Amino acid sequence: MSLLPSAVGFLRSDVSGLNQVRDELRIRAAARRTGYDLRKTVVFNERTEDRPHRLRVAVDRLGVDAVIVPSVAHFDDHAIPAELLEMAAVVTVSPGSTTPRVRPAR
Repeated sequence: MSLLPSAVGFLRSDVSGLNQVRDELRIRAAARRTGYDLRKTVVFNERTEDRPHRLRVAVDRLGVDAVIVPSVAHFDDHAIPAELLEMAAVVTVSPGSTTPRVRPAR
């Protein structure tokens, strides 16, 4: 069992295209660089229904602290879903930034 915080990688194969393998390697490298234990990488495509919900389900089931994505282009509307940020931080490989988890006000 790792003492590091955990993360899941996420990408869309239709966005990565021929660069999918490279993007998966970049996700792994970003996990190492930012100190996350990468549990798995979730891959969706343009035909995957309700992508934001399915990604949130994966985050919840795996109990991870962060999602690592090649770029925001892999999210619908090229924006990190607010509902996802309520569950986990989001690390983008390009431009190399981390958006922290936002805990909803109670």
